[in-house]
Amino acid sequence: MTSDDLPIGRRVASWRVRRSMTQQQLADRLCRSKSWVDKVERGVRALDRYSVIQDLAEVLRIDPEVLLGQQSQKTPVGALDGMDDIRAALARYDTPEVTQQTAEEVRRQVGYAWLTYQHAHYAQLVRVLPSLLDVVQGVRALELRVQTYRLASALLVKLGEADLGWLSADRAMAVAGDDPPLAATAAISVGQALRASGRDCLALAATLAAANRILPPPTDVAPFRVGDHEVDGPWGDQMTRQPHDHQGAGGGGGGRAWGLGAGEWAVGGTLLVQAALAAAGCGEHRRAEELADRAAGIATGLRGYDDEYRTSFGSVAVELTRVLLAAQRGDASEAVRRHVSVVRREAWRRLPAEYRGAYLVDVARAYLHVGDLRGAARALVDADSVAPAEVRWRPLARTLIADVARANPAPAGVARLATLVGLTR
Repeated sequence: MTSDDLPIGRRVASWRVRRSMTQQQLADRLCRSKSWVDKVERGVRALDRYSVIQDLAEVLRIDPEVLLGQQSQKTPVGALDGMDDIRAALARYDTPEVTQQTAEEVRRQVGYAWLTYQHAHYAQLVRVLPSLLDVVQGVRALELRVQTYRLASALLVKLGEADLGWLSADRAMAVAGDDPPLAATAAISVGQALRASGRDCLALAATLAAANRILPPPTDVAPFRVGDHEVDGPWGDQMTRQPHDHQGAGGGGGGRAWGLGAGEWAVGGTLLVQAALAAAGCGEHRRAEELADRAAGIATGLRGYDDEYRTSFGSVAVELTRVLLAAQRGDASEAVRRHVSVVRREAWRRLPAEYRGAYLVDVARAYLHVGDLRGAARALVDADSVAPAEVRWRPLARTLIADVARANPAPAGVARLATLVGLTR
């Protein structure tokens, strides 16, 4: 079934998800009830008034004809050339005919692509990713294929293609097979794609299961060594201590009796962070805090490790998560206090530009959630200065800018951003 064959309610739901809105957010912007939106999306309530369809289209930033299925959506301002090539590369199940390259050559290309992503050069990455997806199908090194599918998933989620990002993450899971660290890194991407699709409870189940597969249970944790330092187990004094009789495989020092290296601990910690955010999205705020506490315990022992799995995990990442958790449960004062504190740290400045920019966009959404338009505006302006592509290319950022720009008068800086992303009329 093509998009033109879909019932209008399904089109409304699809575009709402692509704009990273909940049913409640869409209802608020239409001055309707959440129940009304739900009934429209399920086809229980007919959309038979063109004025209502116009209102919906304006909020979703599309032409009314798109909802009616009468024409294809025009390429929006900020769309990146090359997205169709990525879709085509993911749609291929045969091994494409490409010039054979050594594993080392492919490894350099994958590394370059990740650096491009971490520096938030998304337009450049969109151009190189299709050929890289073709190339990695011909290599035997599974980690290169998993890393490439993870990268594609992360980019697609950012650019508003969460379902396609989910497909790419699922490819990573399939390639990883029974390799525990690779399967765990792929599960990070699955969780991110599910959360971006509004499927927080599924994301919680997927990421928590993956974390529990790679991490020891809280009652079976020994002190572990990173470099020359021994650090207590991450969940306090209730653990069963065991001798350091196994060297881990990850960077940054030895492992534990559990056999994990520092890089694998970072993967487990990242899964817990994703699970905490998903739990908050499900309304399970106490569970979210418990998961963040587990992640914080792991982060305590990971300083200066080799981030071989490209997680950017550490204490500052957990603190950034706590900001978002506080805002999600409506505790604006704690969210602001934590945010102001964490962005002053040197560790914050060492995070990749992509990570900082994405966090600031999420903070803007959190500020809007608690009704702080000026805080949202500041976060968006800061995100644009750190990683312009996070604001210029992401549908979520465009939605947030549009929401803030509706204020009269609009907070400083937002009018300029609205012009840059093509929202002014």
